[in-house]
Amino acid sequence: MNHSEIVSFLWGVADLIRDTFKRGKYQDVILPLTVLRRLDCVLADTKEAVLKRQAQLKGKGLEDLDAQLRRASGFAFYNTSRYDFEKLLADAPHLAANLRNYIAGFSPNMREVLEKFDFDNTISKLDEAGLLFQVLERFKNVDLHPDKIDNPTMGTIFEELIRKFNEALNENPGEHFTPRDVVHLMVDLMLAGDED
Repeated sequence: MNHSEIVSFLWGVADLIRDTFKRGKYQDVILPLTVLRRLDCVLADTKEAVLKRQAQLKGKGLEDLDAQLRRASGFAFYNTSRYDFEKLLADAPHLAANLRNYIAGFSPNMREVLEKFDFDNTISKLDEAGLLFQVLERFKNVDLHPDKIDNPTMGTIFEELIRKFNEALNENPGEHFTPRDVVHLMVDLMLAGDED
């Protein structure tokens, strides 16, 4: 898929949530899940190494594992939850709790960024409406792995989504606002592989 097709695919979530969320709130679902899916794909190749390293270090009674786990992931962030998008969907009855566990498993620096989305309330609303599985499944079906979507293209996808949110609100489509935390996240994602 090219970036336009990915944006259209992700924007298609709006069709699923339109009866539960107002147009101005679509971004509360789509933006955090786009970021989570990208992170899920970025960390996929090193997920097992991080979990193994965490178990080794905890077995030694070490408390501050952050630097070691970042090294194991190969990025400036990591996730220690046993979940990824596929495993989340495999346990549908506990999806909301497991998604929260997955988010809590991110490194402190990434959790700080994710908390800015105030996504916990959105998880509850999606779960109560019976939409959480459908929405998460849709995101699982888009491959945002860096081998398929490079960082500049991912930035373009994100900006296109923001443009669509502005258009949906009938705001000036030329006026884009990207929260500073999201800009920092995207920069971290772009530079994370350059640390070696």
